[in-house]
Amino acid sequence: MKPSSVIACLLNGLLLTMALAGAAGAAEIEGVKLDDGATVGGKELKLNGAGVRTRVIFKVYVMGLYLPETKRTPSEVLAAEGPRRFTLSMLRNVSGADLGEAFMAGLDKNSDQAEKTRLAKQIAKFGEMFKTIETLKKGDVLTGDWLPGTGTVLQLNGKPLAEPLPDVAFYNAILKIWLGDKPADSSLKPALLGEKAS
Repeated sequence: MKPSSVIACLLNGLLLTMALAGAAGAAEIEGVKLDDGATVGGKELKLNGAGVRTRVIFKVYVMGLYLPETKRTPSEVLAAEGPRRFTLSMLRNVSGADLGEAFMAGLDKNSDQAEKTRLAKQIAKFGEMFKTIETLKKGDVLTGDWLPGTGTVLQLNGKPLAEPLPDVAFYNAILKIWLGDKPADSSLKPALLGEKAS
């Protein structure tokens, strides 16, 4: 075998190893294994990005964002057509009331008054949903899907939490908790957009 062929084989092997290592690294965060893809509404989605939500010094949950195709800016994510999914894998016990309060504060900070007025009923139902959850325990998974023609479907460990909420603007309002101008966690936002931690 020619030296150039040997080098080419070694380089190909190295590139494959690096690609596999990168995929494995992206699929596990804080001991939480994230699927590379998900099927939502009969459509295959892929993991756009993932990271940890930290509050003060406490790691609260690992979040994954799944989209039909890769998006690198908040506006692209919010404009994406078809099904979408986010997952929150709890790293510690949190009361439903506390998580609900944090979500409602994030909605308030990242939605303008016109949006809040238009989505008031759905926001109220969203807030009420958290009152039905006593505690989200370490290891629990909260999933939020956007299903065109159905709406926002929220599940805890695979069990629906409420009736679907119909407006795509409401789903986007939820996503803006993490992707808006005043995100809940400034380091989580770029992670969900696929930026590697430095």
